[in-house]
Amino acid sequence: MSGSAMAAKEREAAIARILGILHGWGIHTVGQFAALEKQDVGARLGPIGLELWERASGKTTRLLKLVAVPESFEEAFEFENEIETAEPLLFMLRRFLQQLALRLDALYLVASELQLQIFFSDKRSYEHQFKIPEPTNQVEVLFRMLHTHLENFTSVAPILAVALKAEATKPAFQHFHLFETALRDPARLSETLARLTGLLGADRVGSPVLEDTHRPDAFRMEPFSWQLQKTAG
Repeated sequence: MSGSAMAAKEREAAIARILGILHGWGIHTVGQFAALEKQDVGARLGPIGLELWERASGKTTRLLKLVAVPESFEEAFEFENEIETAEPLLFMLRRFLQQLALRLDALYLVASELQLQIFFSDKRSYEHQFKIPEPTNQVEVLFRMLHTHLENFTSVAPILAVALKAEATKPAFQHFHLFETALRDPARLSETLARLTGLLGADRVGSPVLEDTHRPDAFRMEPFSWQLQKTAG
């Protein structure tokens, strides 16, 4: 047996002996042990007993590695009965947004994206991601985006459950040059794009981009995006 293993075994035996003494004194809890006088503990139980008393009294320093748990902004609900109309779904989505807005506000964050999931009775599911032009926590603005999208939404099976997830970011600030201006209502722009997509199809709404070809009229449509110029705050 190595020296370290022997020392550890002797320490365990000493601790067991001290615990036996404490039980003989009627000390059965950490609080009772910490209530004893430090000098008396050291005189009667020795260095190991004194070390145990300091640990029980919170006198020792133990370095902790703090790990921040990543925040997750998700809400989900399973309906008691299958639903076939939009009203219960919209009611629950508004509740989700209210809860998410409270949590984001408490951390001084805003929502930059929303991810909607709808689960149906036939085991299928539907998923859609909403890019928020100007990150916000305003419930009415976010709800209007969801409501506009669901106006054109149809399903062949009843809805069993719904989930909503928000991607959080810090509020952004935008600085404009002399002749630049901001959109009057970025959320209204997103709502208009959602309506157009529902009416015309995703492949017919966006920004035209010229193709790398000799044909002068060749182009493709890319999803429209309007990004804020983030500045260090």
